[in-house]
Amino acid sequence: MWKWEAEGEAKAVIVMVHGAMEHHRRYGWLIEMWRLSGFHVIMGDLPGQGMTTRSRRGHIDSFDEYIFEVKDWVQAAYQYELPVFLLGHSMGGLITIRLLQEERLNIAGAILSSPCLGLVHEPSKFLNVVSFGLNTLLPALRMNSGLTVDMATRNMDVREADVNDTLYVTKVSVRWYRELVEGIKLAFMNIEKIQDIPMLVMQGGDDKIVKKDKVKEWFNRVPLSEKRFKEWPKCYHEIFNEPEREEVFEYAQDFVKSQLKAIGYIL
Repeated sequence: MWKWEAEGEAKAVIVMVHGAMEHHRRYGWLIEMWRLSGFHVIMGDLPGQGMTTRSRRGHIDSFDEYIFEVKDWVQAAYQYELPVFLLGHSMGGLITIRLLQEERLNIAGAILSSPCLGLVHEPSKFLNVVSFGLNTLLPALRMNSGLTVDMATRNMDVREADVNDTLYVTKVSVRWYRELVEGIKLAFMNIEKIQDIPMLVMQGGDDKIVKKDKVKEWFNRVPLSEKRFKEWPKCYHEIFNEPEREEVFEYAQDFVKSQLKAIGYIL
């Protein structure tokens, strides 16, 4: 877990949760944008990813490992005694959803960026069936994820950096895949259990990794008193890396500021 503090007096704390295969270093630009805008940022690498060594790369025993980890980051954010917001991208968005279904946290709002609620490229029916058996016999068996950097963003600088990124996970375990599928299933099954906090869901309109129709379906069904949906038509999956990212950031920041005003926090 790492902390980046705002210059001067901070307005709130942003707890960021990265997606599958990646790590916190890919969020340098976004972290700096929040920090320069007056927000503390807390973020870490999820189990089995980035610089963590608690489990094998690309492998987890249970999706709960992610939930427990992010809960610790939120607890660390409380130490600032400021409003706390969650920002989860892709699988990080799914983790955020599952955390808010399982826990009741002191959170001012949540932002989901292309949350992983359905995959565009799923394994064949045969492989899917086989994965159930392998999950019992060889849960740590790792296979190519099938995802490429070209699917994630149109930003050529980010693509080039990802190709040369030794921390980027390229293979995932059978158990990891089964736990991801189960996590998505529970996000829909337990939709009524989610904590009622303001939420902004932003989705890439040309997402080649996550099924945007499943994201919209979940959003339409989730019983929140205040929710906002924004689709960015030309964007691929990583909306905070796309050429439009400054506009995306401003939209996210506007949501955070509106929630701070709503709770009477002086900006």
